[in-house]
Amino acid sequence: MSARNRELIGLIPVALLLTAGFTAVLTVRGSEVNDLSLIFGGYFLAICVVTHMVIRIRLPNADPYLFPLVALLAAIGLVMIYRIDESLARDQANWFVLGLILFIATIVLLRDYHVLERYRYVIALVSLGLLLMPRMPLIGSQVNGAYLGVDIGPLAFQPAEFAKIGVVIFLASYLRDRREVLVVGARRVAGVTLPPLKHLGPLLVVWGAAMLMLVFIRDLGSSLMFFGAFLALIYVATNRVSFVVIGFAMFLAGAWFFASTVGHVQDRVDIWLDPYQDPDGAGFQVLQSMFAQADGGLFGRGIAESLLIQPSGVPLIPEVQTDLIYALIVDELGLFGGAAVIVTYVLIAARGFKIAALAQDGFSKLLAAGLTAVFTLQAFVIIGGVTRVIPLTGVTLPFVSYGGSSVVANMVLLALLLLVSDRARRPERAVSG
Repeated sequence: MSARNRELIGLIPVALLLTAGFTAVLTVRGSEVNDLSLIFGGYFLAICVVTHMVIRIRLPNADPYLFPLVALLAAIGLVMIYRIDESLARDQANWFVLGLILFIATIVLLRDYHVLERYRYVIALVSLGLLLMPRMPLIGSQVNGAYLGVDIGPLAFQPAEFAKIGVVIFLASYLRDRREVLVVGARRVAGVTLPPLKHLGPLLVVWGAAMLMLVFIRDLGSSLMFFGAFLALIYVATNRVSFVVIGFAMFLAGAWFFASTVGHVQDRVDIWLDPYQDPDGAGFQVLQSMFAQADGGLFGRGIAESLLIQPSGVPLIPEVQTDLIYALIVDELGLFGGAAVIVTYVLIAARGFKIAALAQDGFSKLLAAGLTAVFTLQAFVIIGGVTRVIPLTGVTLPFVSYGGSSVVANMVLLALLLLVSDRARRPERAVSG
């Protein structure tokens, strides 16, 4: 069976799962179960099949599993958001369609993604500008103490979702040119391999940018995500574990310093360590997330069976459609359902890193590794925060949480991964560098 046929067949159970989920929600609500669920499932399958046909024509050798896995995450997200609020689910579906349109535009218009290397500094400057936009007067917006969004008239989005792609493109291009001098000029000091000081600039700049996001934008999640992706690229480019250890130590030192001196960072860490110190205030969100996950047990209470609103009108799980949607998944689908979501992200990571391993030129290898790393780290940051592995942050769970910026940006990220995959899996591959 060809790769494209495997991709097409993989979309069918996803559409059936979406149909079953909508049917379950309608049943629990006491609504008349008619052909509405079949219409939703058929519409979802139709737009996915159209996208599949574009992939079949433009990228015949691309990885056959990435798109069905992403469609699975999107289906889970649509069902859970529909269970929360029908209007939000309608908006999310529209954002998913827009994301597919930009996905198609990317793979149709970007015939050779290597052209991105020529504009790496422009891309880097634009990405940094996007990161700073939430702190600009008049257009920046603050959510739960963090400056994440931008409001320009009717348009509202989170620039960090798009900036992460630009940063990865810049780092992949820069490290492709500089990896040899980082390795050749390295010296061993006290048993630790250190990069040459004159080439430490990029490491220090990215570290400084991560600290800037931590303090200026107050976005701990994006700070960790960006710097983690950079360390992954450093390792792929140089194969030096010591460089990663040094970078991680720098991040921990900077995070510890700012956690000790900057109020909002210290508050996040304190709530993570002991949410019971303020159970009705700052710790309420974390505690409710923990209670919801414990309530789900192994198999969950069932879709739409958990209580979301208290009799007083106060939400039991604050920001459930964005920050804490994973807690709702575990509550209603149980530990097994939550584990299935994590396994889906792990499979996407495995396919992404396999693409990086198959890529024949340095830029393609680094680009695939960086995009996969930043995507996977985003999932880890939010799931880790919800489960109290790390402090809770405001990043979205890719393709599952409600949010147009996240869906659209990650569809572009997926398109770039498939572009690299198609080139890497061609029967006759030409080594380009």
